[in-house]
Amino acid sequence: MPLRIGDVAPDFQANTTEGPISFHEWIGDDWAILFSHPKDFTPVCTTELGYLAGLKAEFDNRNCKLIGLSIDSVDDHNAWAKDIEETQGHALNYPLIGDPELAVAKLYDMIHPNASGSAKERTAVDNATIRSVFIIGPDKLVKLMLTYPMSTGRNFDEVLRVLDSIQLTAKHKVATPVNWKQGEDVIIVPAVSDDEAKEKFPDGWEAPKPYIRIVPQPK
Repeated sequence: MPLRIGDVAPDFQANTTEGPISFHEWIGDDWAILFSHPKDFTPVCTTELGYLAGLKAEFDNRNCKLIGLSIDSVDDHNAWAKDIEETQGHALNYPLIGDPELAVAKLYDMIHPNASGSAKERTAVDNATIRSVFIIGPDKLVKLMLTYPMSTGRNFDEVLRVLDSIQLTAKHKVATPVNWKQGEDVIIVPAVSDDEAKEKFPDGWEAPKPYIRIVPQPK
């Protein structure tokens, strides 16, 4: 079945560069970002893994764990990690899942369920759709899904921005407008009546239209 936002993120057991994990147990009470790659030793993915390693402290501050996946063995991942550190200036500081049999890729609907063959027999083009990002909440529900083409490096600053929005709106009955960044004004969601909004936002709001109620970001 296709995976959708709001679904339970499929649980799985796998080997990683930091040892075996059970995914839901590994997440625990934190948030998590799972992001996937079609092949080791590919140029765009090399830049992504290095950049995210440099950004990891920002995700740590938001109680969000990072975990990557690539369609090769853990041994290949460990060899690739040396190239990542050498060329990108950041060593891997989060686990990278080995998925040589495509098991997790199929579980997360990133590749056709009938795809077959071992990792070494498959090329990055064969695995082109395995270029996804999933944000998963402490409740183990999928909060965000993004899939990128192989030729386009992912914007992990944007993923961090989305995480800020999701975490904020999980606590408060607000939504974030276009291009919102941390600290900027937000919008009261339509499900909140004006009477309830007066209780939650006693200082009032700006309303260019009755359905657009703008307030400062809640603390």
